[in-house]
Formats: sequence, structure tokens, C-alpha cells
Amino acid sequence: MPIPVCSASQYFEQRAKLQSGFPVAKRELVLEIINTVQEKGDSALIGYALEFDGAVLDTLQVSREELIEAHRRSEPELLAVLREAASNIEKFHRRQLRADWYEEDQNTKRGQRFLPLNRVGAYVPGGTAAYPSSVLMTVIPARVAGVKEIYICTPPNSQGDLNQLTLAAACEAGATAVFKVGGAQAIAAMAYGTETVPRVDKIVGPGNIYVTMAKKELFGEVGIDMLAGPSEIVIVADQQAKASYIAADLLSQAEHDPLSKPILITTAENLAYRVIEELEEQLLTLPRSEVASRSLKEQGAAILVPDLEAAWPLVNKIAPEHLELHLEDAWNYLDRITCAGTVFIGPYTPEPLGDYWAGSNHVLPTGSAVRYASALGVDDFIKRSQVLCYNYKALNNSAAKIAALARAEGLEAHARAVLIRGKQDEPPLKG
Repeated sequence: MPIPVCSASQYFEQRAKLQSGFPVAKRELVLEIINTVQEKGDSALIGYALEFDGAVLDTLQVSREELIEAHRRSEPELLAVLREAASNIEKFHRRQLRADWYEEDQNTKRGQRFLPLNRVGAYVPGGTAAYPSSVLMTVIPARVAGVKEIYICTPPNSQGDLNQLTLAAACEAGATAVFKVGGAQAIAAMAYGTETVPRVDKIVGPGNIYVTMAKKELFGEVGIDMLAGPSEIVIVADQQAKASYIAADLLSQAEHDPLSKPILITTAENLAYRVIEELEEQLLTLPRSEVASRSLKEQGAAILVPDLEAAWPLVNKIAPEHLELHLEDAWNYLDRITCAGTVFIGPYTPEPLGDYWAGSNHVLPTGSAVRYASALGVDDFIKRSQVLCYNYKALNNSAAKIAALARAEGLEAHARAVLIRGKQDEPPLKG
């Protein structure tokens, strides 16, 4: 059986056992890589490319000519699809832009400015695989936000090359430069800067556990978007749902990684077993069947619930990266969901729509982090600056109250800084 059928309590018991034995990369190795990159710069990056990627590199940066040539050599039909996906992503993220605001009266003016970050680094997984979609999802929101410098780090293959479509996507998205650097060393390079890789203000994008640990270690030295882990999908389905669709969607995440979590929650036991039959059949022709099978068996579950009302507390407790609703009148249940990265409503909204096409961002919190975090978006590339302006009259109307609060906290200089301005008969400066 490719996926176990269980109750909610059985699922959470099993998940607790799995988490207690969850593999953790050696922190010592990540710290060693970080320190070596900080100390040796480019030479460390070239050495790690040979050690981890098997690549002999003469230079770390992809030249402008290489980028243009990769774009030129890309299949026109695929490039057109990439361009349309980029357009969808840009349209979606332009809706997230914020406007500066001010409120004022005769004596005060207060407000907030929204300012783009100056320089951002996007990590794009690579090596044996290619993720041009991750280029679009990280670079386009930054550009929409107004970031002027956007740098990509992605690991090379053993020949020292990068995927041509990934480079074409970098051109389409508007990246400033691309570097052949992967793993924890890429995060360290962008956090500290090297002779070739610029130091950035914030690093975004998914990666393996070493990348994630490096982001965690370097947070504070540099901003980060999130600590992303293995992919997750929860599908809530009732009796009328189509088993073949559900199986295909579970496999779409199971093929990522043996640690991916594909979960079905259903009120219909017979549907659960029909899905299992479909999984067995579809696995026979799936190229990454070994990876997907492990994910289903070790991380997956078909959870049976007595009714749909019992499903929503489970969904919100799991807090999945992706949530699909294969339900009659699925829109009626949207307000029951408080913890989900992206919600896919109805049988014709499969998760890969979000990965590639619809325009929503596929860089999402995992590991139940959607309890407090959101999808990557324009806000991740913007900082807020507050603006205050009081005149003489407004300050002195409030001075005694401010001083009282300051003195209650034992901060006499704070109180004096306010009160000293009230000792003038006339304001010395216009405010």
C-alpha cells in the first residue's frame, strides 16, 4: 500500500515519531563553510564548487554574453511560455504594491513611507535539476517592489554549466547578475560579499537543508525570507471527488523529495482506497517513482474524518504549504481555513498551477510556519519608514504626558528632551 490509511490521532502520533528522528545536517559543517567563505572569499567558493558540485570553475559570474546566448538558444515555444508565466507573476504581484500615506492636522503630520531594499540575493536550486520557475518567483516580485540590484546564486553542474532555461529566465525576469555558486557557501557569499559576489541586504529563495541552515545561522547579518523545508500538500475531498486527480496531485509533491508530505483528508473511506489504487497505477510510469514512493510511504497519509467539520481543525493544525479542496461548493469552506500557504479551490485547480502559471508565488512557508508567515511577495522586498512632524504647540500640549511615561520607565533624559523645548516663550525653529 503506497500510503497508509489512518485516523487523525494515528497520523499525529506517527508524525511525532518521524519528527523526533528527522535528519539534521551537521551544523559544524555549515559553520565551517560560512567561516571559510568569510575568510577566503572567491577562492573558497571555487574550492567548494569542485568539492560539492564536481565543477572546475575559472570564474564565478555568468557573463552578459552567456546570458544573451542562453536566451537566444532557448526553444522559442518554451521561451514564449516562460514569458507568459512571467507576465502572470508580475500582474499578481503588482496588486501587492503599497502607497505611502500621511495624516495631518494643523499642528502634526504623521505617516509611513514604503521603500525598496537596495540589493537582494535570490537562491535558485540547481545542479542536477533546473528551476527557471524559481527565478521568476524570486526576481519578479523584487523588481516589482523597486529593488535596483537583484543577484542570483545557483549551483553549476559537474561541467561547470548552468541550465540554459534558468539563464533565459534570469534575462526575462530582469536579474542584475548570475553566479555559479550553490549550497551554504552561496548564502555565506551573499551575506558577507566576496571579490565577485556582492553583499546583499536580504536573501530569498528555497534550497536544501544546508542552504536553510546557513540562512538560519546568518540571519541578522543579512535578512532572510523564511526557513523552507520539504514540500507539503493536503487535499480535502468528499465522496464526489475524482480519485485519479487526487492521486496525480499527491504525486506532484511526493516526487520532489522523500521528505515531502502528501496528505489526503476525506470523509469517504472508499475514496481513500480508490486513491491508493490510482497511486499504485500512476507510480508505474512515473520517472521519479522511487522518490515519490518513499514520500508516500514514510510521510504520507489518508486521514479519515467523520464529516467535513472535523477536517478544518486538522488542516489548521497541519498548516500546509499547499491545500487543495476537492469538494462540492468548496468556496463555502474558505472561511474555515486560517493556516494554509496557498488554497487551490475545485478539481480544476491543481497545485502546479501555483508552481508555474497562475501568478501566485510558489515560495511558501513549510513545517507549519504558515501559522505566522506568508508566501514570498512584494512586502518581502520593502521596508517601512515612519515619518513624524510636530510643531511647537503640538509637542508642548503633550510634553507633560510624555515626560510622565518616560519617568515611569526611569529614563529622565527622555523626559528632559521633551520638556526642554517648552522653556522657550517662542519656538526657536519652525516645525
